[in-house]
Amino acid sequence: MLFLRLVGYCLLDNHFHLLLWLHEDGDLSRWLQWLMTSHVRRYHSSGHVWQGRFKAFPIQGDNHYFTVLCYVERNPLRANMVARSQDWEWSSLQPTPRSGPAGLLSNGPLPKRSQWTRFVNGVETEGALASLRRSVVRGTPFGESSWQHATAAE
Repeated sequence: MLFLRLVGYCLLDNHFHLLLWLHEDGDLSRWLQWLMTSHVRRYHSSGHVWQGRFKAFPIQGDNHYFTVLCYVERNPLRANMVARSQDWEWSSLQPTPRSGPAGLLSNGPLPKRSQWTRFVNGVETEGALASLRRSVVRGTPFGESSWQHATAAE
């Protein structure tokens, strides 16, 4: 079994977001396939469980990492499911004993900025959201344009 570090998550009705920090490249597809098929076998005997195949992409640097983490933890607020992001129980922003065991979350490669919850609940720019969604839809690296092209070519 692979050892992945879970940095951020948000579980919703029909999809979820995971921000994972790998120890080594590779094997992400195999681990996610195990996760998804284990879930299907345990809870559902047939039919579609999730909206589609997972999307994975590398993140360039510090600011891009924080943009992705904020996107993940802000999801229930963006979907108008809560008045404040931290009110969603199934998220890494304000984990509870019901949403996962102690030690589930890694601190990540960078410490969260001060007043992180206020930042997550703050104004989300259309430009950052559009740029991130483009990476999600295309499965392309998230970062500066020159870095995206160099990473995609590797």
